[in-house]
Amino acid sequence: MTTSTKLPTPAPVPVAHRTLPTLTTALAPAVWGTTYIVTTELLPHGHPMFAGLMRALPAGLLALAISRTLPPQGWWWRSAVLGTLNIGLFFPLLFLAAERLPGGVAATLGATQPVVVALLAVLVLSERLSGWRLGWGIAGVVGVALVVLGPSAAFDVTGLVAGLAGALTMGLGVVLTKRWGRPEGVSAVGYASWQLTAGGTVLLVPTFLVEGLPTQVDGGAVAGYVWLGLVGGLAAYTVWFTGLRTLPVTATALLGLLSPLVAAALGALVLGQTLDPLQLIGFALALAALAAGQLTPPREGAHS
Repeated sequence: MTTSTKLPTPAPVPVAHRTLPTLTTALAPAVWGTTYIVTTELLPHGHPMFAGLMRALPAGLLALAISRTLPPQGWWWRSAVLGTLNIGLFFPLLFLAAERLPGGVAATLGATQPVVVALLAVLVLSERLSGWRLGWGIAGVVGVALVVLGPSAAFDVTGLVAGLAGALTMGLGVVLTKRWGRPEGVSAVGYASWQLTAGGTVLLVPTFLVEGLPTQVDGGAVAGYVWLGLVGGLAAYTVWFTGLRTLPVTATALLGLLSPLVAAALGALVLGQTLDPLQLIGFALALAALAAGQLTPPREGAHS
């Protein structure tokens, strides 16, 4: 059992040495980009909260069993807060936005998260506002919008509020994860297990009260839940939290643009959906924003 409450602050990774950690961390949002196609093609319809629960709680409990590490003193409430923000609140808001809005509108709202993180980093982490990363964050939102918004996009007030609240919730969770760090001696798997378990526990009662269990779960659905839980949950969040520990928080948040881009690419490759020239331009703009956001202009180098 881990008892240390020390909160070490890892030394920032030099810009020249960020390539491998950045590419590794990018695997998490890339995997999250498969969630849409897995949900629509494999899982029972009408049970998005149950899918969120299955993505979080079993993976969290498995990780707890593997790491055999409970939160030390002072970390129970932190784990509850982070798990609620990153998972327990974020998932229902994400699903509500997806139900009330076309997927393209919901994805565009989710893409605002790097902008939210850039602003919250100033308030919570006392970082200097990076106009470079803020600007590329806005460019990324525009790029994603060009990829996923169509002429049939509709705007529902409840869905819009849920989408923006989801971006704010996850953004705050990302910034607090950066602020609080990880207790000394705790593995990345153990750290992820606390948040997945806490977030899944928050989802447990609302899921059964609002949705209940799916009436039929076939082999494809089982495979989908396993993918979402083990790969999209445990593996992806372990990688994500590891990257957040050492990489600049706003630059890391910009990697989240990969999620809607991977979802769009899979729609084209697997479902036969086509991307018109304007969508391709948006795809390129979003990728450029993601890549440029990892760089630090010389005038901001001391604050990266």
